[in-house]
Amino acid sequence: MRRRLSRRHLLHGLLGGSAVSLALPWLEVMSRTSPVAAASSSGFPTRFGLFFWGNGNRPDLWTPDGDGEEFSFSEELAPLEVLRDKLCIVSGMALPVENRFPHGSGKAILTGHPVEEVDGGEDLGAPTIDQVIAGEIGSETIYSSLQTAATDCSGMSYNGTNSRNPPETDPYSLYARLFGDTFTAPGSGGIVDPALGLRRSVLDAVMDDISALDAKVSAADRVRLEQHYTGIRELEQRLARLEEDPPDLEACLQPKSLTADFANIDGRPQIEARNRAMAEMLAMAFACDQTRVVGHYLSDPVGDTLFPDASAGHHDLTHNEGGDQPEVHAITTYCMQMFADFLSALDAIPEGEGTLLDHCAIMATSEVSLGQTHAIDEMPILLAGGGDGFFRTNYHHRSYTSDNAVRVLLTLLQSVGISATEFGAGDCWTDQVLSEILL
Repeated sequence: MRRRLSRRHLLHGLLGGSAVSLALPWLEVMSRTSPVAAASSSGFPTRFGLFFWGNGNRPDLWTPDGDGEEFSFSEELAPLEVLRDKLCIVSGMALPVENRFPHGSGKAILTGHPVEEVDGGEDLGAPTIDQVIAGEIGSETIYSSLQTAATDCSGMSYNGTNSRNPPETDPYSLYARLFGDTFTAPGSGGIVDPALGLRRSVLDAVMDDISALDAKVSAADRVRLEQHYTGIRELEQRLARLEEDPPDLEACLQPKSLTADFANIDGRPQIEARNRAMAEMLAMAFACDQTRVVGHYLSDPVGDTLFPDASAGHHDLTHNEGGDQPEVHAITTYCMQMFADFLSALDAIPEGEGTLLDHCAIMATSEVSLGQTHAIDEMPILLAGGGDGFFRTNYHHRSYTSDNAVRVLLTLLQSVGISATEFGAGDCWTDQVLSEILL
């Protein structure tokens, strides 16, 4: 009987008398997908960013009029109109799961997995999309991913069950971490990591184990393994180039030290100032290739953040404000202004023939649509940057059939060079990208 391989299976070999190991990709004998990172066609890495706010929106004031390139910005999306050419709006998508957990079931928008109840609590059942991507493209940078927040929230980045990645909420701490005394611009001084040559030699050391494994797997898995080996060879070549000529990323600059006071005022966070400071530092972390994956959070699901001029906390207002809920509407519009500021920080950095934002795939979303009813149809989804020419911008895609929103996540995986052919689980599972927005 063929022994079932686990995801933790390693290829082993000897290098200079020492044992070395090389991890395998996912194969059929392990699970369904085999994501392999691919290089960006522009020569710049494609970065991924998640922008999240809690408690949803007002769908009637959110959805644009018109489809395709012929659309008009809605009231709640109006702050983003200045970035029209960098934006893809996706509306009408739904999460095909039973809405059992208020504000919980909709977290599947970040995982592609139905949320389950375990020991009286919610279990996401899988890593969030930022960590799925970081697990594939995060190994070549100092930080596999970065998480930040513009308020004192907990964030929505998870490695898996009960394993949250808390965001940095203090701009000064983030600055010290990224651009403090230890900061060195890429290419400065031409200092080469002596470990690079060793990393480039690992594959040769495990070739015998690779040949033995080829005889044990299916034809489809052999193709996946070949893709994996090709990816490793490409990585070896990049490391060789790095040894010969460390990159000089022209846009990479050490930001000026912070001087502002970001403390809460009368219980209200200084969201705009903190959001802008975090966005500018994350943008430069991208430009300096310190990371290629970030998650940035305004507020949590069920969060009662006191937004500017609001008479009560956000979650409270979604349920208790009467009439047309003008304060809830104002908060959503404000969140979109914060997203516009976040994108503008990326778009302000020249890179190649375009800007840093052009070489990004950014997703903004929330865990519900209408917060008052905890609805998980009409999910608010915004994509920005185009993924280095992977998906359309200046575009509104409207689903009139409540399509599976997880198609967006599969599309994002492919936009950053991960060759996943399916994503999610249970009723959320899909093997279809959102082809309607692809270039």
